[in-house]
Amino acid sequence: MLQDFKKFMMRGNVMDLAVGVIIGAAFGKIVDSLVNDVIMPILGIALKGVDFANLFYVISAGATPGPYASLDAAKKAGASVLAYGSFINTVVYFIIIGFVIFWLVKVMNNMVMKKAEAPPAAPPAPPEDVVLLREIRDALQSR
Repeated sequence: MLQDFKKFMMRGNVMDLAVGVIIGAAFGKIVDSLVNDVIMPILGIALKGVDFANLFYVISAGATPGPYASLDAAKKAGASVLAYGSFINTVVYFIIIGFVIFWLVKVMNNMVMKKAEAPPAAPPAPPEDVVLLREIRDALQSR
């Protein structure tokens, strides 16, 4: 049983998948930081100081009545909130991930197409006896 598990784990596809998941998780953190720390603040400044992380709508007040200064304060007070700013952040995150995956697939497809378009290999040279027979034939025809 242990040998079967070892053989399964050492197959190329499993290792490729493991590497892909680890790189994907790290890439997800990079994109998350890009969205939350770079893109959304710039977009917020362009929209006159809007902080997308704190855009919310109070559906029902919590133990402490509103207005609430931030989304975190509303959640701590037990209010039911519709956090549409977080949703906007997540949509931007999804669009960036989708674009990067599209780009990677496009690059990989172009690389595969270039390999497929490679010129065909030259046919192998005929055996020596065939070459000699052709020379004899050509010599007899020239007489």
